[in-house]
Amino acid sequence: MSTNTAVSATEFELVSGLEIHVQLNTASKIFSSDSATFGAKPNEHISAVSLALPGALPKLNKEVVAKAIKMGLALNCTINQLNYFDRKNYFYADLPKGYQITQDSQPICRNGYIDLLLANGTERRIGINRIHLEEDAGKSLHDQDENYSFVDLNRAGVPLIEIVTEPDIRSAEEASLLLTEMRKLVRHLDVSDGNMEEGSLRCDANISIREKGTTEFGTRCEVKNLNSIRNVRRAMEFEFNRQQEVVSHGGKIIQSTLTFDADQGTTAPMRTKEMANDYRYFPDPDLPPVAVSDEWLAAIKASMPVLPAEITRKLIADFGINNSEAVIFAEDKDLLNYFHTALETVAQPKSLINWLTGPVRAMMNEQGVTMTSFKVSPSRFAAVINLVDEKKLTQQIALQQLIPALQLHPEADVLQLAGEMNLLIVENNDELAGFADLVLEKFKPQVLAYKNGKKGVLGLFVGEVMKMAGGKADAQKLNALLQEKLK
Repeated sequence: MSTNTAVSATEFELVSGLEIHVQLNTASKIFSSDSATFGAKPNEHISAVSLALPGALPKLNKEVVAKAIKMGLALNCTINQLNYFDRKNYFYADLPKGYQITQDSQPICRNGYIDLLLANGTERRIGINRIHLEEDAGKSLHDQDENYSFVDLNRAGVPLIEIVTEPDIRSAEEASLLLTEMRKLVRHLDVSDGNMEEGSLRCDANISIREKGTTEFGTRCEVKNLNSIRNVRRAMEFEFNRQQEVVSHGGKIIQSTLTFDADQGTTAPMRTKEMANDYRYFPDPDLPPVAVSDEWLAAIKASMPVLPAEITRKLIADFGINNSEAVIFAEDKDLLNYFHTALETVAQPKSLINWLTGPVRAMMNEQGVTMTSFKVSPSRFAAVINLVDEKKLTQQIALQQLIPALQLHPEADVLQLAGEMNLLIVENNDELAGFADLVLEKFKPQVLAYKNGKKGVLGLFVGEVMKMAGGKADAQKLNALLQEKLK
C-alpha cells in the first residue's frame, strides 16, 4: 500500500510499546543442563527436557533469576520476591511440549522506567510494565528441502527475559534509542551479549495511532521479530504512515500480527492477533514458586556495577568533558578501567581523555581490536602523555613510533626507550636555528610572500624545519623562532 497521503501527518501521533526479548548468557538452559551456546550443529544441545520426553521434569537455573533481577534493578523496577511460572499453550512444530513455560500473572519485575536523552536535548521517560522470565522455542527451517521443513531444537529452552514497555513511545527515534540503550545495558550488566544478528536481542513493536490531543488508544498492530535497531525504526515509520492513510480515507485498523520485509521496507499481515485467553495460561505444576529472599536480593544489589547513566554524569561533573566523550567511557568498561588506572599517574587528566577518545580510539577501530588487546600498560601510557605534555616528545612521534615500540616491548621504561630510539625533542636551539636559516634560504619566494602579508606560508617553513629535525622539535618553539627570523 502506498504511504503517500494528502492528510497532514500532524493530525495523528504515534503510540507504541516494545516487547524486547533478551537471551541471557548463562552456560546452560533455563530448565535443563543443556548448553545454551550459539553456533552448534543442529540438535546438538538437546536432552530429554528440551525434547519434552515423557517423565522429563524442568529444574530452574538459579543464575537466570539473578540476571533477570539485575536487569530489573537497572530499570528501576519493583522486584517481585514471590513469583510463578505459567504454561502458555499453543501448537508449533518447534515447541515440543505444546506449551511454553513463561510468567503471566506474577512476573519477576514490575513498574520500572528508563530515561532517554533525545537528539534535540529533551528527556523522555518510558515506563517498563514488566520483565518476565521464559524459555525460547526451537527454530523451524523451511528453506532446506523442497518437501520437508526441518526443526533445530538447540534454542529450545534457552533462557529469555521479555521486557515489556508501557505504550509511552511517540516516535521512531524514541523506539530506536530505547533499543540502543537496552543493548548497552544488557552488555554493561553482563546479562547478554545483545547480539541482534544471532537473535540474542529481538524486538516486537506494538504500533497504533490516535488524533493528537486525544487520550484513547487506537487499534494496535504488532510487528514481530525485528532483528536490528534500524529495522525497528523503518518498520515503525512505515506502519505509522500506513495506519494514517487507512484512517484518513475512512478505513479501520484491524488488530493483527505483522511481519516486516527488510528488503522492501514494508509490513504485511501474518494473522489476526490472538488474545491472551487464546493461550489458556495456567500455573505450571512442575515448577515451584520462585522465592527471592531479602538476603539474596541484597547480595544481588551489592554486586550491581555503576550504571552507564551515572558514570556519564560523574565524568562530566569531575572532568568537565562533554556528554559524547563521557558516553564513550560509560559504554566501554575496559576503556573506563584503563582510564581510571592511567589517571593515577598522568599529570593532565584532560590530555588522557583526549588521547583515549581521539587517536587511541581511532587506532583501535582501524585495527579492529578492543582495549583488552592494547599491550601498553596504563602507567606507561600515562608516561608517554606526560612526555608529550612536557614538550619532550611530539604527539605524532609518540603515536607513530613510541607507542608501537612499547607494544612490542611492554616492560620497557618509557623515557629510556624514547632516548634509545632518538625520539626526544631536540633542545639544541643553535641546531634548530641553522635548520631554519637553510629553509628560509631555500624558499625565498615564499619568504617574500610572507613579508607581503601571506602569513599562511609559515606552516610550510615549520614543516620543512620539522623534517630536518626528524620530527623532534616543539612546533610552538619553531613558530616563535621562524617568526623572529622573518622580522
